[in-house]
Amino acid sequence: MIIQVEDAVKRFGNNLALDSFSLQVQKGEVLGLLGPNGAGKTTCIRAIIGLTPIDEGSITVFGIAQNGKNGKIKSRIGFVTQELTIYEEMTAKENMAFFGSLYGLTKAELDRRIPEVARVIGLENRLNEKTKKFSGGMQRRLNIGCSLLHDPELIIMDEPTVGIDPQSRNFILEFVKNLASNGTTILYTSHYIEEVEAVASRICIMDQGHAIAGGTLSELITRIQGDSHILIDVRFGSEEKLQELKAIPEITEATLDTNQYHLVVPGGITVFDKIIRVLSDLTIVNVNSKQPNLEDVFLTLTGKQLRDED
Repeated sequence: MIIQVEDAVKRFGNNLALDSFSLQVQKGEVLGLLGPNGAGKTTCIRAIIGLTPIDEGSITVFGIAQNGKNGKIKSRIGFVTQELTIYEEMTAKENMAFFGSLYGLTKAELDRRIPEVARVIGLENRLNEKTKKFSGGMQRRLNIGCSLLHDPELIIMDEPTVGIDPQSRNFILEFVKNLASNGTTILYTSHYIEEVEAVASRICIMDQGHAIAGGTLSELITRIQGDSHILIDVRFGSEEKLQELKAIPEITEATLDTNQYHLVVPGGITVFDKIIRVLSDLTIVNVNSKQPNLEDVFLTLTGKQLRDED
């Protein structure tokens, strides 16, 4: 077990950021951590790293109790922050040398590791350029590279793809998969549910400081497998009609995305007559059903859209 959080409680004044929160991360897995705004994800990460002390409960990392002062834990973790932590007036090589030195690497170790990591993140030919000239995707890749120089056993990635182009995002996702295939343990948070679907071997969904569900993607989907997911495309979506659909007792979830209604109905229940009655004065373009995915699990369990955090 690489990370073990047991009944962690963290208060900020009257706000309970972690409420008897528990989490386990095993060696070599990619744990995707999802939750709506205010769920406690950032507090959880900071507590695991040792940056935020908890009020109750316990956290062990690598089998060592986390008290925020244990350098043996910190030296084995790579932390990729949501905010870019590189210095734009420094070159990529200077940034890597600086952050590598913070992890305790000697000059000889840096001379060896910087070219190796630069090749991995695709910046081997840009090491001597100032990073203010880099694109957002290149800066993100450098940000990740700075956390890898000491070859950490555990990498914690907090929103590593925020604000970058799709090509750079795909590069980072493939990079995470390659790290995992080599046995690195990764804790990964993201606003993008499809990213977690792509990289996580196991998923934990948080809400209001609790872990409300956990397991593999297939295990989580099984929890709502009996539900029918109906997609109805209309010419012009209406919030008023959405409220009417929500008022139908048999519909457990109803959302509107532009001109598409997404309805969740327990399996075996037929409500098409009631749905059509509500939407009768709208132009219906298409009606379809789909298999549940991670977003369906998330919406069913939390009732909130993850993109609300953006």
